[in-house]
Amino acid sequence: MKIISYNVNGIRAALKKGFLDWLEAASPDVLCLQETKAHKDQLDLSLFEAAGYPYHYWFSAQKKGYSGVAVLCKTKPEEVVYGTGIDYMDFEGRNLLVRYPEISIMSMYLPSGTNQDRLDFKFNYMDDFLDYTKSLKETDPNLVICGDYNICHQAIDIHDPVRNKNISGFLPEERAWLSALLESGFTDSFRQINTAPNQYSWWSYRANSRANNKGWRLDYALVSSPLAAKISNAQILSAAVHSDHCPVTVEISL
Repeated sequence: MKIISYNVNGIRAALKKGFLDWLEAASPDVLCLQETKAHKDQLDLSLFEAAGYPYHYWFSAQKKGYSGVAVLCKTKPEEVVYGTGIDYMDFEGRNLLVRYPEISIMSMYLPSGTNQDRLDFKFNYMDDFLDYTKSLKETDPNLVICGDYNICHQAIDIHDPVRNKNISGFLPEERAWLSALLESGFTDSFRQINTAPNQYSWWSYRANSRANNKGWRLDYALVSSPLAAKISNAQILSAAVHSDHCPVTVEISL
């Protein structure tokens, strides 16, 4: 199964930049989207169906033009779970899970800490989400959590770890939380395959950052322990330019 995760920074904007052509060429079995910034009634859903994804699920923030996740599937999942059941998280449309007989896949969009209030919100989300995953793994042991985590885990995952050490996204507390999530029974699929530096999934629009590869690796496909040995490939698809992020992919032999 080929799974791709992509923070599109607005699906309507991405569609104007050739997103559908990219999707047909990439042809994942499951596509997890984050930061869709749209409600279903703002989209022509037949475009996704024509591209080969008749099963598509959208979980939007209550606030229009903000946050939101989606999952596009070639084959119909057995079940779809919208949100986590935790109100303040679900209000912003940040978690959507599809279940298949052999695997469950979540699209997750973890908040960013753009100011102190949002950083506090992020830390609360992180704590509650970690608890949620512990219970989720009991019902869904074969679990992949794809998405924009808004955290660089290690120094290798950010272009300037020294200057960014006090910036949200690379704070010690955030990095420790991601370590705790991994230690609870997940594998960073990309790092299992690729240990090279200078591999990023997000670049600021400022200062020609992408052209100079001054990036951050914020997007992950974390794979639960029972599936770790079945990871056959994992890549960052940096050639896709529909967003300030690029997609990440994992392939799992089921």
